Amino acid sequence: MGKRIRIKAGSVTMLAELNDSSTARAVESALPIQAAAQIWGDEIYFSIPVRHELEAGAVELVEVGDVGYWPPGRAFCIFYGPTPLSRGKEIRPASAVNLIGKVIGDAAKLRGVEDRDSVQLEIDS
Repeated sequence: MGKRIRIKAGSVTMLAELNDSSTARAVESALPIQAAAQIWGDEIYFSIPVRHELEAGAVELVEVGDVGYWPPGRAFCIFYGPTPLSRGKEIRPASAVNLIGKVIGDAAKLRGVEDRDSVQLEIDS
C-alpha cells in the first residue's frame, strides 16, 4: 500500500490507504478534493477531477472498506455495504471499478453520511 489519505464526510473522519496502482497515483496527484457525497445503497461516491481508464485488474465485486474509482462517472467510491445491485451479502458496484485503496478502521461509520454532505479528501500528514 502507498499513501494514507484523510476522508472527511459529513461528521465522519477516517483514514484510507491508497495502493500503488496508476489510478491511485492519479487520484493522489489530484488531492485535495472537495465534493458533495452521493449515496447509493451503502456506497458513497462523487465525481473527482481524474480521468482514468478501467485497469486490467478492475473488479465487479468489492469488500467492505474498499475504495474504488468508477471510470464512467469519474467517481471516487467508498463501499461499506450492499448496493442496490447486490445479491445477498455481496457488494456490487454499478459496473467494474479500479480498486485504489482500503479504509482503515470501521467503514460502517460512513452510514451516518447523508446525500449531499460535504466530503473532503486530503493527504494525511
